[in-house]
Amino acid sequence: MDLSRKVVLMTGVARIGHEVALSLALLGASLALVYFKSKQAAEKTAHLIRTNKGVVQLIQADLSLPGAGAVVMTQVKKSFKKLHVLINMASCYEHVPVNHLISHDWDQNLTINLRSAYELSLEAAKLMRKSEWGRIINIGDWTSASGRPRYKGLVPYYVAKAGLQGLTEVLALEFAPHILVNMIAPGPIVPPVNASKKEIHAVLRETPLKRWGGREEITKAIRFLIDSNFVTGECVRVDGGRHLY
Repeated sequence: MDLSRKVVLMTGVARIGHEVALSLALLGASLALVYFKSKQAAEKTAHLIRTNKGVVQLIQADLSLPGAGAVVMTQVKKSFKKLHVLINMASCYEHVPVNHLISHDWDQNLTINLRSAYELSLEAAKLMRKSEWGRIINIGDWTSASGRPRYKGLVPYYVAKAGLQGLTEVLALEFAPHILVNMIAPGPIVPPVNASKKEIHAVLRETPLKRWGGREEITKAIRFLIDSNFVTGECVRVDGGRHLY
């Protein structure tokens, strides 16, 4: 796949985002990477891309602020004049017992996990329509994609990610035929930083493929959805079969 004439905008550059950005840059894509607090991770990614003669722009933005999507897109238009792929990977994830939830928890989850993807998608579509080609890829979660909440303490997160799947489907209809909109629902890709051995083994026990997938599996799924010309409104679960349990 040759992306040498394509511009990719991606939010969320730490951990999995780092691998995705490097992979797309090696395929020739020019990248605009949005970060909020992960400046060091973003600069590391950008340095590696430039070392390999790739093109990358870093954009610092607080996606929880109203109108942030329009501000980000203004910078993309100024630097690249066009956009072909949007990857909404920015996310927040916190355990909060349901009886301790406050309005801030709801606002933060719905804003970062859902509204920011909505706003950026609307802005991105304006540029994509000019070239009559576009791909929007949202990063969801295997739990909401399975249709069954599996863990307590994640009420606003689960609701926001379920909403993201709904957003994916309606935008796929609204933006057709030239812009394809899909979602990837990761499962056990990499162990959480603070996960205990007991928690890690519990995940493996409940995953049919009995292993963690690795960041490359998300990268493969993203490349597939960029390359495909006939998949839209779909949710691709990359979870080693975890949803089957």
